[in-house]
Amino acid sequence: MNARLVRKTLGYSKELEMLVASSIWEDAIYNLGRALKTLRIESPEAAVVGRWKKRSPAMAAGLTDHVWEIEELLTTLPLPSTNS
Repeated sequence: MNARLVRKTLGYSKELEMLVASSIWEDAIYNLGRALKTLRIESPEAAVVGRWKKRSPAMAAGLTDHVWEIEELLTTLPLPSTNS
């Protein structure tokens, strides 16, 4: 998901700080904002909603109760602090 970590690409980081910020953003989106097919569970109300309930890695770990939208990530997560 992170083009900055792929060999021979134009999406590189000139500064280590930008690479760290990009990696943190990728981790947040992957863990909070993506519903993974391998983590889904069978829904108790299968006849009404659908057979499977989508879950993100954070939901599987019990950290949240829903898949986050990008807007929610941008307004809720604190920005990483720099150690200067």
